[in-house]
Amino acid sequence: MNKAALITGASSGIGKELAIIHAKKGGDLILVARREDKLNELKQEIEQKFNVNVEVIAKDLSNLKAPQEVYNEVKQKGFQIEYLINNAGFGALGKFHELSLERQVSMINLNITALTILTRLFLPEFVKRNNGKILNTSSTASFMPGPLQAVYFATKAYVTFFSNALSEELHNTNITVTNLMPGATESEFGSTSGMDKTEMFQKTVTAHSVALDGYNGMLKGKIDVISGLTTSQSIMMKMIPFMPKKMILKQVREMQEVK
Repeated sequence: MNKAALITGASSGIGKELAIIHAKKGGDLILVARREDKLNELKQEIEQKFNVNVEVIAKDLSNLKAPQEVYNEVKQKGFQIEYLINNAGFGALGKFHELSLERQVSMINLNITALTILTRLFLPEFVKRNNGKILNTSSTASFMPGPLQAVYFATKAYVTFFSNALSEELHNTNITVTNLMPGATESEFGSTSGMDKTEMFQKTVTAHSVALDGYNGMLKGKIDVISGLTTSQSIMMKMIPFMPKKMILKQVREMQEVK
């Protein structure tokens, strides 16, 4: 495969747009997500428009065995991954003690554990070749605690700090790790999490614009890429280090309450 990118959460939203952007640049793809029908639709669309190869691996990465199974399948088919894009993730809106425990554990498994395992499996190969790029989709949620999305915000804080730490560990190599932090984005995330009914999601940006910012940032080897913030949100992000924590918590809670 030519400049192969493995993209998780590739069936819709930012992941789908990342796949299209990579294909436009002539790169081959390995698309990973739960919904095989959606992946095959995207495979057909991309292969018809661009002269690239697309492989589909249908896996639910919240299953702890799935990341290893994905890696094994890639190795069995002899693919060399040059871009690892850990994009899969989901959220859930509500009070921690009222939300399903099973759903929140699945969120941790997908947002944190699968991302960590896939990175650990592929990174030694990157190091051996001294070449490769990793793009991890975090969130601007990683800047602060998230009342009414306590687990989701915490998982994204992990992704940000994990990605940043790896980028420094690899500073003397040709391998880069980029942390993409979108704001409110037009995607299935809003409806599946319930966030589409909150103040925070009243102004959203397109998944394509976020994906393009992330992809270009990855190619440039940037450590962090913040994308999709309104002017007021950008100002708030800059003020967070100087604001009392109780005030931040109250503001985030109010922005996430269903109106």
